[in-house]
Amino acid sequence: MEQIFGGGILWTLLIGFLAGLLARALKPGDDKLNIIWTIVLGVAGALLARFIGGALGWYGPEEPAGFIASVVGAIILLFIYGLAKKKRA
Repeated sequence: MEQIFGGGILWTLLIGFLAGLLARALKPGDDKLNIIWTIVLGVAGALLARFIGGALGWYGPEEPAGFIASVVGAIILLFIYGLAKKKRA
């Protein structure tokens, strides 16, 4: 968990929160998420970006995902969440 953004747990949560906020601001639509889910969104976006970047050879085994890649990963997760939410309704 410490290597998601290349820092400690608090650094990961702070950057995850910022990535989640930026992703919510950039993606059109109304995504009602509280602060905890915004942090989870940002951290999960970083994990997704790290997984995809590692599979494509963009990141080495010990390299963390970058901030922009984390925001893009969070936006992808928001789109998936929106699609799943539409199917439930």
